[in-house]
Amino acid sequence: MWKIWLILSGIFLVIEIINLGFLVFWFAVGAFIAMIASFFIDNIAIQAAIFLISSTILLFATKPFVSKFTSNDSFIKTNSASIEGKVGKVTTDIDPINSKGQIKIDGETWSAKSIDNTYISKDTEIVVEKIEGVKAIVKPLV
Repeated sequence: MWKIWLILSGIFLVIEIINLGFLVFWFAVGAFIAMIASFFIDNIAIQAAIFLISSTILLFATKPFVSKFTSNDSFIKTNSASIEGKVGKVTTDIDPINSKGQIKIDGETWSAKSIDNTYISKDTEIVVEKIEGVKAIVKPLV
């Protein structure tokens, strides 16, 4: 029976590698603990109980520790997402009819369009609401 628990542990590890949620890992550890128990205990029901109990205990005991390292508060915006919320200036009129418009933020020039498809004239200060593809979606700064 130990071979089945070892295979099951490996399957859970592969799922964890694909998932990266640090949840299935504890089932892999539980299956490994059940594998060790299978060397001493022949009853499959007891082995399954050991698997379930150890997986559940590990899952809930380590959840606060794991959540400390996987919180979304430490998310750092990079590349195009880094300009969301920043203030810039229109360098070429934003014209939704002709699909033209450019802004400058932190020395970089971006293609832009207004969030509500309105015309925004040159030298108007804007704030970037979001990025869609290669265009900054902006609104005038009030």
